[in-house]
Amino acid sequence: MPITAQQLLQILPNAGAKAGVFVPVLNTAMGRFQIIGSKRVAAFIAQIGHESGHLVYVREIWGPTPAQAKYEGRKDLGNTVPGDGFKYRGRGLIQITGRANYAACGEALALDLINQPELLEQPKNACLSAAWFWATNGLNALADAGDFEKITRRINGGLNGQADRLKLWSKATAVLP
Repeated sequence: MPITAQQLLQILPNAGAKAGVFVPVLNTAMGRFQIIGSKRVAAFIAQIGHESGHLVYVREIWGPTPAQAKYEGRKDLGNTVPGDGFKYRGRGLIQITGRANYAACGEALALDLINQPELLEQPKNACLSAAWFWATNGLNALADAGDFEKITRRINGGLNGQADRLKLWSKATAVLP
């Protein structure tokens, strides 16, 4: 069953008018990557809700913070060319980060993200990239098992923002049938 704009706003009230923009492309992306059923959808919406500040941000706010400054030259992210850290900063609803992840995501979605990383800022691609990341990292199985902590670790590398993520998950679980 697809998520409605009303349900999305109940879970992510700060999304405002963006909920109407994102609902159709979210439903398409979730269908394409088998994020179906209330357990999967609730966990997915909670995670993207946190990562995007309730669908407000599709590009990482850049300081750079000390953590962001460390993106530069990180071989594990594929950032091998000077400037890659900033160019391939987090984008999309799940914040795809690093040249290597942009390349893999671009290949999967048939987008030239290496030359046009800003394509991930478009609602359709922001949703598709998040759903692709979710599926590629085995998060449907973790959602089915209710292992929300492991989902957060796979998305974030740690448990940053876990209290907010759990609050959104609780809301989503209550709202979705």
